[in-house]
Amino acid sequence: MFSDVGPLELITLAFLAVLLFGPDKLPELIQNVTGLIRKFRQFTESAKQEIRSELGPEFGDFEFEDLHPKTLVRKHVLNGDGLGFDEIRSALDPGQELAEVADAIRDTADGEAPESSATGPVLQAKAPGPVSFKKDGEATAPAAHTPFDADAT
Repeated sequence: MFSDVGPLELITLAFLAVLLFGPDKLPELIQNVTGLIRKFRQFTESAKQEIRSELGPEFGDFEFEDLHPKTLVRKHVLNGDGLGFDEIRSALDPGQELAEVADAIRDTADGEAPESSATGPVLQAKAPGPVSFKKDGEATAPAAHTPFDADAT
């Protein structure tokens, strides 16, 4: 409960409680607070038991902690019967595909042709510029430079 509260903070809180409530009223205050906490716990446990009894026997293993989103995901997705964490990780991990590409590049660099490109390397040519046509359907040479018309913009 007080995992992140150190001993110095606890001593400071105790000292402040003695100063605020006095040494004679402090034990009575502690008893009232602990009694209130006990009653609250009893109330929540009785409410949980009532909800479980209303749900019926098919929800006998129902736990209220399972309603927390982290617990729900951890129970049903990561450890459940459905899609597991390992399948998600392997589906999103590009490592295997990158290893195959790296092997193909190494094989090509060593002089061996990879299985997928048995016909040889593919040469890419620069695409020609725009081609215009005359009225009779004959193509003309592409224009070297398209003129800029400042009035058109």
